[in-house]
Amino acid sequence: MKALDPILISGREVLPLVEGGKGINVSNGESSGAWAAAGGVATFSGVNADLYDENGNRIDMVYHGKTRTEKHHELIAYGIRGGIAQARIAHDLAGGQGRIHMNVLWEMGGAEQILEGVLDGAKGLIHGVTCGAGMPYRVAEIAARYGVYYYPIVSSARAFRALWKRAYHKYGQLLGGVVYEDPWLAGGHNGLSNSEDPRKPEPPYGRVAELRKTMTECGVPGTVPIFMAGGVWWLKEWEDWIGNPELGPIAFQYGTRPLLTQESPISNEWKQRLLTLKPGDVLLHHFSPTGFYSSAVKNGFINELCQRLDHQIPYSSECVGDHEAELPIGARKRIVWVTPHDRDRALGWMNEGFTEALRTPDSTLVFVTPDKAEEIRIDQVNCMGCLSQCMFSNWAQNEAGTTGKKADPRSFCIQKTLQNIGHGGDVEHELMFAGHNAYRFGSDPFYKNGFIPTVKQLVERIASGE
Repeated sequence: MKALDPILISGREVLPLVEGGKGINVSNGESSGAWAAAGGVATFSGVNADLYDENGNRIDMVYHGKTRTEKHHELIAYGIRGGIAQARIAHDLAGGQGRIHMNVLWEMGGAEQILEGVLDGAKGLIHGVTCGAGMPYRVAEIAARYGVYYYPIVSSARAFRALWKRAYHKYGQLLGGVVYEDPWLAGGHNGLSNSEDPRKPEPPYGRVAELRKTMTECGVPGTVPIFMAGGVWWLKEWEDWIGNPELGPIAFQYGTRPLLTQESPISNEWKQRLLTLKPGDVLLHHFSPTGFYSSAVKNGFINELCQRLDHQIPYSSECVGDHEAELPIGARKRIVWVTPHDRDRALGWMNEGFTEALRTPDSTLVFVTPDKAEEIRIDQVNCMGCLSQCMFSNWAQNEAGTTGKKADPRSFCIQKTLQNIGHGGDVEHELMFAGHNAYRFGSDPFYKNGFIPTVKQLVERIASGE
């Protein structure tokens, strides 16, 4: 393989190997500090990061507010304290090596306040900010205020052009790089646009070449790197990208592989589950309350969400068109109107125990068990505003505190499930984000006999080409 030479990232020459910032608490100070100490670019998650007491014990995030807005402010305060804590841990463990970045989701609740609070409280500890999940126009301005580099996460050249024209051209000197996150291969939330077909993946080379061309047209210096994120495993498979003049300087970002390291904070059960995955075990789905597509392991959690879609029928509040069959629903047996075929389907689901009919914003009903209906209700009531707007709870970060739409029971509380799985929850019944190459853990000889490397061993392995 071609030599993997250091490149300039966030003001220092480092290995062009980047740890992807996985929220909520999966990229923490320990894993990121180890990655930086190995000479790469570390990224801890600034999304509701864990915080600790004076004895180093994790503090549970307990919300005391009576309203969503009150709990939302508590969440922001937790997020700032947690982000500062993780930055300090990463900085101390890095020992002055590598670079340390913070990852922020622009569509998370209180994103700007949390970013500003962490950068203010961790001055000198963070060298760059990566930001995606939306169009983060103001991240450049905020990063520039604190003298750190910014790295927008995009999935197309068009998205970068829009960001540059609207805001980034004012702060071009601190654009440290652009993260191209492949919308078909990356884990977690993906940036598929309405013009792209989730069933028809496009090869990344052409899209990244187009991104570089667009960056050049916008006046971005050719020394600014692009981070290739999503689908990268062995670098020997990407050798034609290294030193390629059409692409310019390239760094390779890894999100899924760092999960399986000794420093990774995920549970041993999660790590062992990764070793068992087969091709096709990761699903690109549209269940997230953010409204974005995302990729996660097919497990009981995902299967139950798929079941909700299967147990769904359209309805009308009055007899109209082919909606001519009466269907009594709810404790009061209120009548809605459905097609005769759908009435028969609904009665069949009810006979199987899926007796609760929940209304969606799209004038459909989903049928779930009483226990699941109660869980959905409680999760919606307990919403703490972790997103700027949430389809599941109908929370929005505005004066009204609502999207103005009916809460959608086809989704889920993402804060709850990610906190659960990140702190030892059941990997079969919580959301388990992963990239689509995660099945390669089971076939890669590096992990033979269940071997779990240190971060240093993993970085050295990747740099070797495998």
